[in-house]
Amino acid sequence: MTDAAVIAEGYRRAREVTRVHARSFYFASMALFGQRKRSAYALYAFCRRLDDLVDGDVAGTPADAAERLLQAREIVHGLYGSGTPLRVSRDLPWHPSELDALKDTIQRYGIEEQPFQELINGMEMDLRKNRYANAEELDLYCYRVAGVVGLMMSPLLGYSSRQALTFAADLGHAMQLTNILRDVKEDLQRGRIYLPADQLTAFGVTEEDIREGRITDGWREFMNVQIQWARELYRRGALGVPFLTGPGSQLLVRLMSTLYGNILNQIEAKNYDVFSERAHVTFGQKLRLAVGVLFTFNSQRLLPEHTVSEGVER
Repeated sequence: MTDAAVIAEGYRRAREVTRVHARSFYFASMALFGQRKRSAYALYAFCRRLDDLVDGDVAGTPADAAERLLQAREIVHGLYGSGTPLRVSRDLPWHPSELDALKDTIQRYGIEEQPFQELINGMEMDLRKNRYANAEELDLYCYRVAGVVGLMMSPLLGYSSRQALTFAADLGHAMQLTNILRDVKEDLQRGRIYLPADQLTAFGVTEEDIREGRITDGWREFMNVQIQWARELYRRGALGVPFLTGPGSQLLVRLMSTLYGNILNQIEAKNYDVFSERAHVTFGQKLRLAVGVLFTFNSQRLLPEHTVSEGVER
């Protein structure tokens, strides 16, 4: 294959990874066109494959996963090299063409290396940490595994001010916290609890309560606090939308915020029971939400906000 054909193959593979594993993002990507859409898929596919090194079928033992993350660091560093061919060992999940597509994306949009390395730092936290003492520890984890994804996406989406980067990190944080609140049961099956231990204690929620799936008054109060904090992060993330300049970028972020934010509504509707059934947004609901976003998006004139007003704190 020619270099162009290899890169095209990588983008096709990345699109399929996104279609299978990120249904909400794939749905919202209808707002993007051409190269921006292809590059968004390339970024997602890399992040998904990286997560597979820790929690997927290729993870193996913690020592195996740690070694593969070291290899991932070398791969990322190589993406910023001077054209040296990328070498991927057989025990890593990336197809070489996917990395060629990612390198093409990085070069097109000037995406910095540090967010990728910080993402690997977040993956490493999963290997050495399975409980979080307080909100500060959890916030660091959310920044590393999701906030930095917002930093990666921002050059691709285009922005008129670096203020957009702070808001992009807030939005990534909000989405990760939404995942955590939705996936308490699944995470516990992996031996992890991504909930601030001091706040659980303050509301009288024990680890045994979580293991047994008890919906106590304390659990409801705890979850309500977390949901309100997630919504505050979504609100902050929305302040960055007016700074986005790429075609379809503002709409993409509005769609993602709305679709993911609706998961919080589903959790509330289930009386905070995240144990008996996984909260999700159906395809029909996504369509209705998308129509609502399109209507309000087209009827509003978005202007940059330069300050963040006081809001919810945990």
